[in-house]
Amino acid sequence: MAEPLVNQYGADVPKAIARMITAVHPAFESRKFVADALKGYEALALMPRGKHIARALQRHLPPDYPKAINILLTSLDQPHGRPEGLSMASFLYLPHTLFVAEFGLDHFEESMRAQHALTQRFTAEFSIRPFLQQHEAATLARLKQWASDPSEHVRRLVSEGTRPRLPWASRLPAFQKNPAPVLALLELLKDDPELYVRRSVANNLNDIGKDHPELLAKAAKQWLKGASEERRWIVQHALRSAVKRGEAGALDVLGFGKSAKVEVSNARITPARVPMGEKVNIAFDVSNTSAKPQDVLVDFCIHYVKASGKTSAKVFKLKVLSLAPKETVRLSKTVSTAEMTTRKHHAGLHRVEVLLNGQARVLGVFELAAVEAK
Repeated sequence: MAEPLVNQYGADVPKAIARMITAVHPAFESRKFVADALKGYEALALMPRGKHIARALQRHLPPDYPKAINILLTSLDQPHGRPEGLSMASFLYLPHTLFVAEFGLDHFEESMRAQHALTQRFTAEFSIRPFLQQHEAATLARLKQWASDPSEHVRRLVSEGTRPRLPWASRLPAFQKNPAPVLALLELLKDDPELYVRRSVANNLNDIGKDHPELLAKAAKQWLKGASEERRWIVQHALRSAVKRGEAGALDVLGFGKSAKVEVSNARITPARVPMGEKVNIAFDVSNTSAKPQDVLVDFCIHYVKASGKTSAKVFKLKVLSLAPKETVRLSKTVSTAEMTTRKHHAGLHRVEVLLNGQARVLGVFELAAVEAK
């Protein structure tokens, strides 16, 4: 199992920040700041650690926010002494962004300048959200300007920061209710030259589709008109969750709106009884029953047993089959039941289905068996 991210965010973080600030502001009492920042630090998770440091910064920097944020920005490129090559190196600037989010709301221009700089070192996707909530019109206007910024990191912020359901962040209820302002920004970014930005655009559209499936399908259909390969990728990536949910509008946009004229046969799920932690193989034939060629979107779904005894569906992407008339293709997939950070397995009967153009057909079941302790 992967090492928790918080393990890379130890006491060296506030110490590094203290060194950077002292280099540009000698009056900063670094020892007192570090001692303050480390009180109760070990018990905190990653994001709370960032906020804890941000609040310690507020107590030890000048009380005047414009002066304090100017010191922080001046310190950004000072030597910090942390090892090179850390996978979370950019998280050093997490407290800086949270400082802006919590203490900078009454200082719009200074905070926008700070976020423009910080997002090019870490990301301001978390700290921009309180400004969208309290200064919506002004923040949207600034993001519209930033959509053509030379920095891909700033352009990505325009999309990532406005995601209604951004992971690790509070939701944006106003945009969940009415995503029109967000869609207007995404229009400016849909042909961005950087995949880094386009991926964020797709993820934002995917978020919007969870609350407004009809708007997602409409936007996707419009974007596909005269689309480049890059924009087609955005649309396909944005529709991924809607396709897994079997939404008719999304499937229709991709050309899979009609029921597939196919037959499923020779389904085999082996072994029928799977010891926890082992693998299960799912195989079946798909036959074109039509006298015409067909493209069929084929996925499969496992209904995982939860601790309560109820089940939760997990869709696995397979492929798009291009079937000649009367052609039969055998498909198979091996799935592990090993413990994951994203899924805890529970013993019981697991139903397996194949999804053909979003429509489910039962393949069978397997029993996941708990391993007896020796």
